Amino acid sequence: MSATGGRPSANAALHEGAVDPDPLVQMQRWLDDAYAASVIEPTAMCVSTAGEDGQPSSRIVLARGMTSRGPVFYTSYLSRKGRELARNPRVAAAFYWPELERQVRMTGIAERLSDEDSDAYFATRPRGHQLSAWASEQSEAVADRDILDQRVEDYAARFEGEPVPRPHSWGGFLIVAERVEFWQGCANRMHDRLEYAREGAAWRLRRLQP
Repeated sequence: MSATGGRPSANAALHEGAVDPDPLVQMQRWLDDAYAASVIEPTAMCVSTAGEDGQPSSRIVLARGMTSRGPVFYTSYLSRKGRELARNPRVAAAFYWPELERQVRMTGIAERLSDEDSDAYFATRPRGHQLSAWASEQSEAVADRDILDQRVEDYAARFEGEPVPRPHSWGGFLIVAERVEFWQGCANRMHDRLEYAREGAAWRLRRLQP
């Protein structure tokens, strides 16, 4: 970023020769840059799904890992996004780091993680988060907050003195990326856009006009 005007400096331009041939490797580089720049919630990503009527639905979740195939996130399988992904696994995701004037857009297929992988991640969560996964019927209506608070207390008593197991209705998804676009803000709105598209086992890279 430049010292004045909030615009990226000249060396922030995005050139084809400077990016990795693999977009997931390049994605990790940009995530590392976001951490180094002390971006607030660098792993925040907007995940969009579609209902049976084709109506899209978007929400912000935290990416809990970046694999060689794409990002991972966790949720209730009975939530709106969980139900929509069960019917239609096509998904879109976006990361935005305003401090760096960078954005990554991604489309692909959401695959459920194995029970073993979901169990392993759930075991690392703070106990309060684990109890909330049991107490909340995510996306369902509830009469008032007191009901939710009481459920947390009930599950805290149920699992007192023992590890909290993962609910079978809760687990992870891997977004298997098929198309990834890197956007770098530039002066005069002549932004850099580089798009990767999967072609078999390889990736095709091309520049898009801003």
